Amino acid sequence: MLSPCLGRDDVRRALGEALLESRWVTVVGPPGSGKTLVVRHVAADSTTSWVDARALRSIDEVLVAALASLDAETAPGDSLAGALGRAVDGRECLLVLDGLDLDATGAGPVLQSVLESTSDARVVITARTTADEPYESVIRVGPLPVPHQRGPLEGPAVELFLRRIRSAGGQQVDLAAQAHEVRRLLTATGGLPLLIEQVAVQSALVGLSNAMSTVSLDQAVDSAHALLDDASATALRRVGVLDFPVGLEVLARVLDLPVPEAAELAGGLVRRSLLEVDQGGRFDMLSPIRGRARALAGTDDVAAVEAGLLVWAQDHVPEHDNYGAADAAWLGDLPAMRHAVLTACARPETRADGYSVANRIFSSLYTSMRTREALEILEGALASGDGPSAIGAQVARRAGIAASEVRGTYEGLWLLDRADQHSSAAPRPEEQLAKTASIRAEMHLDAGEMVSAEAEARRAISLDPEGSISRQATRTLADVYASQGRFAEATQAASDAMPARTSRDERWIDLSARTILARIALEQGRIAEAVAGARAVVLESRELAEDRVGLLAETLLRGIDPSWQPSEVVRETLPWAVRLPVLAQDGRDLLVRGDARQAAGLAADVVALADSARLGRDGVDARLLLGRALVALGDLDQATTTYLTALESCRSMGLPLRAADVLDGLAGVARARDLPEARALAAAAFALRTPRMAVRWGYSADYDVVPASRAPSEWLAGDDLAADVTPLVTAVFNRPTSAPPSALDALTPAERQVADRVAHGLTSRQIAEELFVSPRTVDAHLTHIYRKLDINTRARLAALVVHGG
Repeated sequence: MLSPCLGRDDVRRALGEALLESRWVTVVGPPGSGKTLVVRHVAADSTTSWVDARALRSIDEVLVAALASLDAETAPGDSLAGALGRAVDGRECLLVLDGLDLDATGAGPVLQSVLESTSDARVVITARTTADEPYESVIRVGPLPVPHQRGPLEGPAVELFLRRIRSAGGQQVDLAAQAHEVRRLLTATGGLPLLIEQVAVQSALVGLSNAMSTVSLDQAVDSAHALLDDASATALRRVGVLDFPVGLEVLARVLDLPVPEAAELAGGLVRRSLLEVDQGGRFDMLSPIRGRARALAGTDDVAAVEAGLLVWAQDHVPEHDNYGAADAAWLGDLPAMRHAVLTACARPETRADGYSVANRIFSSLYTSMRTREALEILEGALASGDGPSAIGAQVARRAGIAASEVRGTYEGLWLLDRADQHSSAAPRPEEQLAKTASIRAEMHLDAGEMVSAEAEARRAISLDPEGSISRQATRTLADVYASQGRFAEATQAASDAMPARTSRDERWIDLSARTILARIALEQGRIAEAVAGARAVVLESRELAEDRVGLLAETLLRGIDPSWQPSEVVRETLPWAVRLPVLAQDGRDLLVRGDARQAAGLAADVVALADSARLGRDGVDARLLLGRALVALGDLDQATTTYLTALESCRSMGLPLRAADVLDGLAGVARARDLPEARALAAAAFALRTPRMAVRWGYSADYDVVPASRAPSEWLAGDDLAADVTPLVTAVFNRPTSAPPSALDALTPAERQVADRVAHGLTSRQIAEELFVSPRTVDAHLTHIYRKLDINTRARLAALVVHGG
């Protein structure tokens, strides 16, 4: 239940009207004027997403917090502003950024751009200043009117003062007999509600005549601090040192007290309006009070807070650096954990402890899909200075893994280089270097850079041939060879990666290698063997709780065994490298059920995600699905463009069997268009499969075009595609045009479709619905269009389309 909003009827009415007329309203007023309470009352009947922005100091922090409040997420390489625009567009939700420092964060221009790119997003900000942006409307909240010296002692300021005294347990005030004292105190508050409450609590404790006639909130906090016992005063100062809410166990460590005693002290500060308790039961301070409490804190308080946080962190993280679960209790106090790590790493004498904690929390953060937070903490640790060599190498590797997932596959490479630097001083440098090379190989594999992946995997093995990483690198080689259609080598490498005897050690490698063998069987037409192999991996993975590799095997199984009942999986919690194959299979299932429209939309989403994350093989698989769905929808132009893009990806990555699938898809399109080259395309697909003893399956089996006797020689180089095959095949589908040249000619057919709809005033969401793609795909097309045409607004694009470029 909300506290009464006394004396604010006019402000509430003005804010309500502003929200009807404007999509961005900033509520401005001095600290303690009650801006937040006014917004809470006005927005009480709306669907609201609330962000506590008081501690946010950068625009990225603001955007991340806003996305979290909306239960939205960003893809690797995704723009935070773009993700927020998609999250709020078409959504009946009021985004409130409470206590935002517009000057420090520079949030104004970014919020303006988000609103410009959407049609119905709405935002309310409470702040001390305005942003001075075109979309912004301003509502000002001033102090409550204080009774005049000769006027009646009544009004909202008096009512708030009396209510707060009663709630704090003070004696009843006789307004007739104590009018002078009441006027004195209210005049000193300047009518600021927060100051009125502080003075009222003080009056309840020491009486009206003994309460200080404060002239500022700082003085009010100083007065309250002076009235506290030593333990409570210490608690006030130490909580002021923190920039975030804390749970009771954290508070107890910071105060160096047992939990019951810490709870009692915190309760006393809450009763005095010096602390707040949020919905999660954590203790927090209003920004004006925190600022003064921090100023009162001495060096001993700061040192005690840092030491207490580190002790709490060390007590709650797992003992082993590879253990950790998504339900770890300390995740609820992640800001405290971040502060503990970064402050410990900043001091040479505690840096080793900070590195150790950072390393041990990674598994829980990664498992709970808090990769962005993991990256922030690990990068902060590395930026503080070098820690112990072996741990430092592992922290840098893990930061690289997190960066690759959050920002894109190759965005973590520089951190792997940092791991190599740490490795040189480690007790066994070759072991550390081998581990880093193995991670680098996996990055290249995910990106589709097969030559580099093979080179790094071989390097890892050569650096530490008898070490723990050799089997993992050999498994990577098996995956590379299978993707390239080198099945004999892939089978041998998969066998080498499996242990000679059954062991629980690194069982995921054994299970993954067997999944690769099942995939090879599928490619070569041994369907029963593929189904049996994948089933065995799934069942064994469940027994061993190897969820990740088990889910990948099950995803393969879903596509080849219609009788298999898949397990329930929450897609949003999966790592990107696992989520995209699962989503692609969801799209295939939709296509099989005849829902081509929904399959196309899901496939387009996976394409955009894979491209932004540089997950090359996933991008190819998604384009194969998208092309097939577009054919089913009768959109042969988009299908052609999609297939041609996939063909070039297959050529550059060295994926001959997926290239054969693409050529079969193009053959189907060519036949639908009555093009004579349909059989030549099918022949090229046949020429890629035959030397690898591979067969058509999946989408390729849908396009039953009889191959010509031989493929065009210029399309092939031995058993692989020629370097210039894409323009040669593209020429098959090009038709001459008599239209005059235009700047818009630089756009692909898909980009031109988006541009035409922008010219008609459609939003990204509306365009996505018309084209059977995702809003993220539309935004990606717009980014490419702006770059090609050297423009930066929808209005300019619309003008170019209307006037023919």
